[in-house]
This record gives sequence, structure tokens and C-alpha cells, in this order.
Amino acid sequence: MKRSSTTEERRHRERALLVGVVTPKTERLEIEDSLHELERLVDTFGSDTTGRVIQVLEKYSSAFLIGRGKAQEIARRVKGEGIDLVVFDDDLSPIQQRNLEQVIGRPVIDRHGLILEIFGQHARTYEAKLQVDLAKNRYLLPRLTHAWTHFSRQRGGVVVRGAGETQLEVDRRMVRHRIRALNRKLAQVSQQRDTRRKGRESVHRVALVGYTNSGKSTLMNVLTSSNVLVYDRLFATLDSTVRSIRPPDMPRILVTDTVGFIRKLPHGLVASFKSTLEEVSVADLLLQVVDLSDPRFEKKMEATETVLAELSLERKPKILVFNKADLLPVRSKLPAMVRSVFSESVVVSGVAGTGIDDLKAKIQEYFSKRWRDREMTLDYGAADLLSGIYEIGRVNSVEYQPHGIVVRFLASDPDFARIERQIANHRIRHRAT
Repeated sequence: MKRSSTTEERRHRERALLVGVVTPKTERLEIEDSLHELERLVDTFGSDTTGRVIQVLEKYSSAFLIGRGKAQEIARRVKGEGIDLVVFDDDLSPIQQRNLEQVIGRPVIDRHGLILEIFGQHARTYEAKLQVDLAKNRYLLPRLTHAWTHFSRQRGGVVVRGAGETQLEVDRRMVRHRIRALNRKLAQVSQQRDTRRKGRESVHRVALVGYTNSGKSTLMNVLTSSNVLVYDRLFATLDSTVRSIRPPDMPRILVTDTVGFIRKLPHGLVASFKSTLEEVSVADLLLQVVDLSDPRFEKKMEATETVLAELSLERKPKILVFNKADLLPVRSKLPAMVRSVFSESVVVSGVAGTGIDDLKAKIQEYFSKRWRDREMTLDYGAADLLSGIYEIGRVNSVEYQPHGIVVRFLASDPDFARIERQIANHRIRHRAT
């Protein structure tokens, strides 16, 4: 469905009805909060929410997720109120989605499919478009039926039906072929990124992670004095953005902003965006950004930590950054409470700029604690490596002796090892010539 942002067309946005289910394993308040978030997703998608339906069930229906009677009730409401789209907060199986559309008589989409559509709208770079395409094809594959005849137009005479092969089997084969091709292209993009990353191996790296719309891009701007675009929309950032901090008496620090996390984030999306999230895996330090003004911020912290665990990054060093303090009441005790519970945390406002100096000091303290006193003697023929030492640590003294250049500096173990490898490579090249 094509979306337009013009004023005239926005007056005719699709009308959506949201559906949630309460089971013995969930609380109604939790489902209502999830539906509120779903409403924001629908708005980001470009539709208007006209109402919500919540059904209490002992267990999900294998045929409809909800009960057949509730599905018929939704069908009557959809017809009576002129609703265009029904959005389920829970994942629907292909059979459930098909059955619901037959009863309701309108397009039915689940949270997974909705997020895929939003990602498709927001993808700007070549890599992001590949990742969204991959996730969509993975989502589509089990949902193929004989109705998906549009795939036959894409064959162009190259893919033909084999003996005894149905149209559905051909369509599935085409989607699998597309998935393999997209995986190959993404592997190439990842390899190119690895090559670029090697060029900045000696730089300290920080990655911003957190729930979508927690203010990561705003924080990135104020930390790095940059102008990354900021939108009050879920999933406004899909591609990694890299900027740098240049602290006094320290090497520069690269800061990466990444795609926001969300509860019920589809596993297929996490897998598809793994190459983008590699920027998080290679970071030395994570800044986990939390919207402190959100009444359920603790639940969203848990959602972020779940995704980090899925990426095997739960043990990565991190600083908790409680953002949007400017939205709290003037006499709120919440900042003091989170500081007492999370002793290493920082309370900031990316918009007002408060607490930013404390955050910068925390970041610098983390890297400076890893430094140790070093001494190294460089051959005069390797004097160009001196600039690399300035890049990785703090140089205390440089003495030009008859036998070489004696450098005393502070650096971490990994950075010192990298400089030693560069010196060894230089000597090997020197002997070879």
C-alpha cells in the first residue's frame, strides 16, 4: 500500500481497528499498553486507529486466534463503521490470517507484518532495502497460496514449471531463490563494512541501543554536535549512523546510532538486520537509552535486554542512560530513585542538554580506566606509526634518541597489541625490501 504525506491524501488515510487478546499468562494492563504502542505503529504506517477490541480467552483459537463469534462481531463492526484494515497485536499463523480475512471481509495484518511494512517505508540505503526485502520474503514464504499469482509475472521465462509442479510450488521455489540471493548480497555488503571497519580499528567505539523512540538520535546529536534527523516516530532510524566525539587529551570516540528495539520484535527482522546490528557487537561500550518519562520504562528495558541477549550481547559493557528527564514533573523523585537502583546510570535530557557532561565524563572514564603506562621504541623508518599511537591513547612524552624514538603513552591492552602488530609488519616489509 503506497503512502503519501501530502495534506490532501492524509485526509483519506485508511481506518484501522486494533485487536488484542488477554490470556491467563498476560495482564489486561499489559495488553492495553501493547495496543497503545500498536496504535503508534499504525500511525507511523500511515493509518488512523478508529477503535480497539480486546478479547479474554483461556487459550488461543487455532483457526482464528480469537473466537469465531468475536471474528463475526468484528466483521459487523468493520462493515458498519467503514473500517479498512484490522490489525492484530499477536502474530497470526497463515491459516488464521486467511480465515479471518474470509470472515471479516477486509485485509487483516498482524504486528509482525505491520512492522515489516513500516521498515519498508523507512528503508533508505541499499543495505536497509535488502534487509527489509529479506525479512518480507521470509514472512511471505509460509503464507503463499494459489492466490499469489503475481509471482508468475516475475518469472520472465527464466523459471518454468517442472513436470507435475503446481503454481504454488513454483512460487515457493521463486521466494526461496530470492531469499538465497538476498543473503548473498547482504554478505557482500557485510564484507565491505568489515573492510571499512578495519580502517578505524584503533578508534574507541560506542553504540547507542534502546527501545524505539527513546531519544537515541537526539542524544547522538547533542553528544557529537551533529545534526542527525530526528522524528517523533517509531523506527525513524533503520540504518546505522556514525559520528565522533573528540574529548580533550583523549583519542576520538566513534558513536553509532542503531535501529530501535521493540517488544515482540519479529525474530526474522532481528536476523535480517543482524549485519546492521554488527556495529553494536564490535562496539567497546553500549549506551542503553531509556525513556524515563514512560510509565512502563522498566518493561521496555527488559525488551531491549531480550534483543541484546538474542544477539549474544548481554555481557557487553554498558552505561544506562535515562533520557527525557525534561518531561518529568519538576519535583519528581524518579531521577533519584533510578540513580539509587542503578548506581552506574546517568539521568539526562537530550533536548535540554542536562546531564550530558556527566554522560561524557562516564564514557571517558570507561576508556581511561582501560589504559596502562606503555613505553615503545620506534625505528626512525617507522616514524609514521607515531600518529597511530596518538590515535589510540594519550602520549606523555616523545624522545628522539640515537637508537630510535622512545614514546611513553597510555593505552589499552588491545590497542597496544594492534600497534605492536603494525610495528612487526613494518619490520617484515622493511626486511623484504
